[in-house]
Amino acid sequence: MARKLVLKSERDLAVMRKAGRLVAHALEALREKVKPGVSTAELDRFAYEFLTRQGASPSFKGYHGYPASLCTSINEEVVHGIPKPTRILREGDIVSLDIGARIGGFHGDAALTVAVGQVAPEVQRLLDVTLAALWKGIEQVRVGNSLHDVSGAIQQHVESNGFSVVREMVGHGIGRNLHEEPQIPNYVAPEQPNPPLREGMTLAIEPMVNAGGTHIEMMPDMWTAVTKDRSISAHFEHTVAVSRRGPEILTLP
Repeated sequence: MARKLVLKSERDLAVMRKAGRLVAHALEALREKVKPGVSTAELDRFAYEFLTRQGASPSFKGYHGYPASLCTSINEEVVHGIPKPTRILREGDIVSLDIGARIGGFHGDAALTVAVGQVAPEVQRLLDVTLAALWKGIEQVRVGNSLHDVSGAIQQHVESNGFSVVREMVGHGIGRNLHEEPQIPNYVAPEQPNPPLREGMTLAIEPMVNAGGTHIEMMPDMWTAVTKDRSISAHFEHTVAVSRRGPEILTLP
């Protein structure tokens, strides 16, 4: 049975703004912690303490059995990399930091990909294109547009720059549940639902962009998704509300 789309009231959005701001501040603090020699377990511990000190619950910890508060996906890892004490950041890596927080019954969810020290120019270009694709998608979040406007803007920007979008993983609605309707692909296909964007929708928009091909596969931990050709991958995400005034980004500091 399809899950029903849930529109948020102004009271709901007020709580989601708090969750979103906390996520944004957590990511900014985590960005400063990313350095060669740091383990992903250290980043996860910092994320847990940061959220719980503010009275929030980590959205990811325990979600369908996920063991951490933070997803840390390095280089060819696309999403859902599990932090480990033995996973050490090295000069030239890139790492996606994905975090969610629950406050007052509502979630915020955002991600960014950070260069560890100096990275090659083509790696930096992947980061720049992926972030720009997120903004291209967000620009389409307005009443009167539809979901395909968001997905198509992301796809067009990514592919016109010579990269590819992941197709097996998508963005999602968000609210009282971490994952709600609608699903938000980063590409357009005729068979995909194309609901109109309505005031009160809250969307976690998250381009996942590969330097190589689109295909991914799961690692034995059944969480970490990696590119099938082991090309590097970048990931950025914001939680965005549809309003009469256009997109309201809930996960800005």
